[in-house]
Amino acid sequence: MLGHLRLLFDNFTLTLLAVVAAATLLPARGQGALFCEGVTTAAIALLFFMHGARLSRRAIIDGATHWRLHLLVFGCTFVLFPLLGLALRPVLLPLLGEPLYLGVLFLCVLPGTVQSAIAFTSLAGGNVPAAVCSASASSLLGILLTPVLAGLLLQVQADRAAGSTLEAIGAISLQLLLPFVAGHLLRPRIGGWVDRRRALLSKVDQGSILLVVYTAFSASVVEGLWNAVSPARLALLTAVCCLLLALVLGLTAWLGRRLGFNREDRITIVFGGSKKSMATGVPMAKVLFAGSMLGPALLPLMLFHQIQLMACAVLARRYARRGEAIRTAG
Repeated sequence: MLGHLRLLFDNFTLTLLAVVAAATLLPARGQGALFCEGVTTAAIALLFFMHGARLSRRAIIDGATHWRLHLLVFGCTFVLFPLLGLALRPVLLPLLGEPLYLGVLFLCVLPGTVQSAIAFTSLAGGNVPAAVCSASASSLLGILLTPVLAGLLLQVQADRAAGSTLEAIGAISLQLLLPFVAGHLLRPRIGGWVDRRRALLSKVDQGSILLVVYTAFSASVVEGLWNAVSPARLALLTAVCCLLLALVLGLTAWLGRRLGFNREDRITIVFGGSKKSMATGVPMAKVLFAGSMLGPALLPLMLFHQIQLMACAVLARRYARRGEAIRTAG
């Protein structure tokens, strides 16, 4: 059984599902919940500090060179996705209910991934240097843009004591951007150490996400999350995530052809413009959403993350086979 599951899900996703199960059966309460909150906040700060230390100055500078491609990727990430989320509101709101619909809309305003966008672009034979630049810049800009878009579209201020979009941006800056900038400024001193320990530091990424997910779902389970989200609604949410990904993949491919990009750049646009980052999204949800709202906000992201990995793995292999056929024919 476990072998069959590994064909569909990677080890991290299986661990993530186990953490959700643990939070459902043994949620953190009282002093335990407060302890988890403190540890999670520290882990998130460490996560973004390491992200800042990993990003080279060259990647930031080079991001401006292929500006048409980067603008299109940013447009798909921060404009196309939110517009689709808003356009589907008349259908999704009654279908999913407000908490899960807000989770879908939060998913739509997140930045793209870095690692998987680059990996799939490389596998498919796309423009890898452009993928590195656009993915890194998307992750960086998302720290600023996501709270602004969330404040405008989600009205998360209604669920936070802080109250305003400006204060939400301040919270993001203090908890995420400040450690990121500190890590990047210290890159000349610690960059070599960080680069030599990427495998170890990836555990920091995954561990931070698992901590946030456990804390979030514990709070939501205590508040009655699974009484509000039935198996039927969960299945509907999965179908919605599949539909959203299919729409974005189709539109990014069409826009790449319509705007005259070459094959390698079109591949980069498809994989760069269709991804949403769980590594960035989970900590941001922790900052933007409070109490029982956090679990429903994370569910669409968790589902979409796994679906995008499975679908894009298939798509990347298809692009690779087509590229090989073209080279053979040539």
